[in-house]
Amino acid sequence: MTLKRNLDGAAVLGARIDAVGWERCLDQIAGWASRRESRCVYLCNVHSIVTARRQPTFGTIINAADLAVPDGAPIAWRLRWLGFAEQQRISGPDLMWKCCARAAQEGLSVFLYGSSPETLERLRARLAREFPALRVAGWHAPPFRRLTSKEDAQVVRKIERSGAHLVFVALGCPKQEAWMKAHRGRINAVLIGVGAAFDFHAGMVRRAPRWMQRGGLEWLYRLACEPRRLWRRYLVTNTLFFAYLLSELIGRRPGRRSC
Repeated sequence: MTLKRNLDGAAVLGARIDAVGWERCLDQIAGWASRRESRCVYLCNVHSIVTARRQPTFGTIINAADLAVPDGAPIAWRLRWLGFAEQQRISGPDLMWKCCARAAQEGLSVFLYGSSPETLERLRARLAREFPALRVAGWHAPPFRRLTSKEDAQVVRKIERSGAHLVFVALGCPKQEAWMKAHRGRINAVLIGVGAAFDFHAGMVRRAPRWMQRGGLEWLYRLACEPRRLWRRYLVTNTLFFAYLLSELIGRRPGRRSC
């Protein structure tokens, strides 16, 4: 599909990722939010990029984003290799926190969608401590099943009536991206998929030390903490990512002929 975005970027294994720094990313989101524009912001890591490669339907969702940023160190590294030398990793937990700080400053409200009631309760308590001026317009922990059309309509009405400018969506990949795509145009707010950010900020799951985050090793820390749940996602998906990347690099070698 033809992409029409105002930001620079490049395809990473076929998925268009925007090359954007923290300041411009936050300015873009805050601008959309202040006008209550219906937008989708996806944070793309190795798992989402490989899923997009293996599932064309999901790839179409990523490529239809209003903003898709590199939430994985290898994705940021690839953008640097492709000419965006200053590209930083923009992680979901960090983006959510910075958006909350910006929202508190500018009088924007947020809605929390996803996770569990216990996590949302602890998250709201922490947000109230850290950002006293932030207005949490509402929250909802959906059941771990597909919603009926009636239930979905009720969720949309709840979010719309809250007047939220930003909706943080924590359903996990690829479910959250599909949900956001389906609700773009139905919810007048910026929808941001933040993955495990609720669990981290609520204190339900400990995040990797900063040095591991900076070195692109956060996945290894999470794997060590939850090996039974995450081994397939990280070991298999990471292997596929680098295999696909190697194949792409070999295929683009100068002088190589197409069959």
